[in-house]
Amino acid sequence: MNEILNMTALELSAGIKKGEVSCQEAAQAALNVIRTRQDQLNTFITVTGRQALERAAALDRRKGSGPLFGVPGAVKDNLCTQGLRTTCASLMLERYVPPYNAGVIDLLDEAGTVLLGKLNMDEFAMGSTSETSCFGPVKNPWDLSRVPGGSSGGAAAAVAAGEVWFALGSDTGGSVRQPAAWCGVTGIKPTYGTVSRYGLVAYASSFDQVGAICRDAADCAAVLDAIQNHDPRDSTGLPGEYGGLLAGLNGDIRGMRIGMPAQLFGDELDPQVRHRVLDAARVLRDRGAQVEECCLPAADYALAAYYVIACAEASSNLARYDGVHYGKRCAGDVGLEELYLRSRSEGFGSEVKRRILLGTFVLSEGHYDAYYAKALAARDMVRKSFEELFSQYDLLLAPVTPSVAPKLGQSLEHPARMYQTDSYTVCANLTGLPAMSIPCGQSEGGMPVGVQLIGPAFGEQTLLNAAHAVQRETHWHKLRPPCFGTGGEGT
Repeated sequence: MNEILNMTALELSAGIKKGEVSCQEAAQAALNVIRTRQDQLNTFITVTGRQALERAAALDRRKGSGPLFGVPGAVKDNLCTQGLRTTCASLMLERYVPPYNAGVIDLLDEAGTVLLGKLNMDEFAMGSTSETSCFGPVKNPWDLSRVPGGSSGGAAAAVAAGEVWFALGSDTGGSVRQPAAWCGVTGIKPTYGTVSRYGLVAYASSFDQVGAICRDAADCAAVLDAIQNHDPRDSTGLPGEYGGLLAGLNGDIRGMRIGMPAQLFGDELDPQVRHRVLDAARVLRDRGAQVEECCLPAADYALAAYYVIACAEASSNLARYDGVHYGKRCAGDVGLEELYLRSRSEGFGSEVKRRILLGTFVLSEGHYDAYYAKALAARDMVRKSFEELFSQYDLLLAPVTPSVAPKLGQSLEHPARMYQTDSYTVCANLTGLPAMSIPCGQSEGGMPVGVQLIGPAFGEQTLLNAAHAVQRETHWHKLRPPCFGTGGEGT
């Protein structure tokens, strides 16, 4: 069974098509791991065991040819699934069952994948540790006393633990890349508008983007090939020619120009993380790329601008959850104002309330120009700075996070410190650019470290080729945590 679990998604699908393993065997192997590890890791909110096995049996009868055919995966619980509850890890939506699928869910179905369930996350995707879920925190498979990152922590932890071969998450300020780095897996946020946001429950609409978390860059290429498209139901969707990322994956980066913005290697960066990131830069140089330091002064404004704009959009998006139109309704016969107050107080957790209040404040009369308008101007500065850099470089290289995963509870005690962990990832969200995290080593304590690659708009092929080049020369993406699969020690 562990042989199946150790395969990549592409290897598993190839084995299924050759008749070496059945879809049902793969799904059952994954469900066995979920059953064994769920109490420890708390990666899932809803497991669809019966439906998954029925789907796998149907696929075994049907046969297929796609690169992900028969592969079991799971999705973050802020993606709508018809007939299956979508909670956003919040009491506000604890019993919500959507009447429709998100666009990416239908595309995964067309690709022949098997949905194993909905993954735990920070409430409404607001957090960087996956501790704000009303269903309890997710644990890091490498060390159960540490967080997996967030907000797509369930997705990253499930892939790292061998519970699924791939997962979909959402990335608003780093929520795919940061947990991927802390769990030792590969995660990619594509160009904003290239993956449908239809059916993705909104946090901050101008930032939110569906992304993939997998075991390696090749699997990420296959998942993006499946989910990137122009969906007319998404008003922010971008028309274009999609697909072909996996076919174009060759790892050839000879002559590629890669910049390392000095502002993303600041004093707050843990020396161990710095060394591992620079190790990845050396691998890229050895493969023929030109890697050098560059300057990105506007990055100093990115984190503050991001939190002002994101909280403002959250305040607007979450106003609908009032106990009348949407979401949890408080008990008792109360007046309208009391109904609003109690329903929202009972339905939202503390971090969501904090961001709603921050957003309402910066949008209020007398503060709009002082905060929100200036944040929009700073966002434009960041965007122009990246445009200038990409006239000189093909990619940028940076850390994903300032440190390895912290202990459970530490970030909740110091929210501002938690926000600082997003300092290297928010630039890609402010600009809408594609970015990814790949494993590049471990700390002295054995915790994973990730390196971030940022590309120009529609630069996913360049990103994936660079990541693939690193993974051809290193073994970090092949390491497994102690709790991987059905048991045994990590390698």
